[in-house]
Amino acid sequence: MKGHEKLTLLLCLIWTATILYGEMFSFYMPFLFSCSWPHLSSSSSSDSTMNGKGYAADYVKVAVIADPQIMDKTSLRLPSKSLALEFVQFYTDLFMRRAFFSSILPFKPEVILFLGDYFDGGPYLSDDEWQESLSRLKHMFGLNTEEIHSTVKVYHLPGNHDIGYATLQSHKPEVVRRYEKEFGSRNYQFMVGKVEFVAIDAQTVDANQEGSVASATWNFVSNVSSDRQLHPRVLLSHIPLYRRDWTDCGPHRGSPIINQVIVLSGHDHDQCTVTHESKGGPVTEHTLGTISWQQGNLYPSFMLLSARKTPLSDTSLPEEAVLTRLCFLPMQTHIYIWYIVLFVLTILSLLLWPTSGLSFCHHQFDDMVECVRKLINIYRDGTKEKNEDENYEYEMIWGADGSMHLVKKVLAQPVTRTNNIGAML
Repeated sequence: MKGHEKLTLLLCLIWTATILYGEMFSFYMPFLFSCSWPHLSSSSSSDSTMNGKGYAADYVKVAVIADPQIMDKTSLRLPSKSLALEFVQFYTDLFMRRAFFSSILPFKPEVILFLGDYFDGGPYLSDDEWQESLSRLKHMFGLNTEEIHSTVKVYHLPGNHDIGYATLQSHKPEVVRRYEKEFGSRNYQFMVGKVEFVAIDAQTVDANQEGSVASATWNFVSNVSSDRQLHPRVLLSHIPLYRRDWTDCGPHRGSPIINQVIVLSGHDHDQCTVTHESKGGPVTEHTLGTISWQQGNLYPSFMLLSARKTPLSDTSLPEEAVLTRLCFLPMQTHIYIWYIVLFVLTILSLLLWPTSGLSFCHHQFDDMVECVRKLINIYRDGTKEKNEDENYEYEMIWGADGSMHLVKKVLAQPVTRTNNIGAML
């Protein structure tokens, strides 16, 4: 096989492996290698039975997704229906659809929680634009498929990019009605196994409690707080709870109102785990990073959560009711950067190895060496002639016809010089 044929075959193999990994296999990595359902350690789960598939049989499997924030005309200030916007939308939607179907669904979750911000400019989209974005959202996460409707329960939480904050909700109530018609109530409770989940519209918590928008949320919070708590609770809030500046957010980053075991939030697009102090004891809050690779986080992620099916025993800790594990998706930005680097290397290889492989470079190097040698020889020959002239003298002699001639005579003591260049060579 000739040199250029070997080069072509090598490049084809590298590109094939790169495309297969970047566009397919990388999305299976969380399920196959890097992530699994959380389960109790052997020391604290003696009463748990394992079903042999990597998670405790007495837990409900829950997948948690935050901030898809699908791109629209408000995202990059590009004209609606422009080629540039559609190009960005295509690759952003493609990543999240692959992430959902190849990275999340293989875990076979029984429940899916969305923590808000489905849209980017939700409150500012017309009804037609909003419906178009909604169709893309359903397509990305299979919300219009029979598989999801028949086997998975889906719960939604509003985000500020979906309905805005309290002021905007007051001025544009149609935005809230549009959201609730599609996704249901903004404040509600539901049970997963023996764990109670409490979802609130966090965008209205900081508003004036006398307003109609904020009062609905505060009344709901007051009722839940006064209820007799029979099960461990998980608070769902799109906006994270208050934390001081420079609070340590744990290794994955780059005042509670309801008595709960754990808090799940989104909004920041970055991962954060903090512990809040409350009257009932310390409460851990997990802020999930965005699932999109276009929202400022190089490490998109999702969470696997296990909610206990059976009541806790007297000797069990409250934290054992809910187990969590953060899972990371492929670093799409790094994959595209590698595509560009590989493309440049391919072009350079084809330019520098057109026919004869490495021999091309050897020939060029040999030609350069030969050229340098010739220049040195020319210089040495010129110096030699000049030095020989210094060992002679010239005498003028007149001929019989009256013409003058120069006669070359050897000096009695020749001039000696050291050729430094010759010595160096």
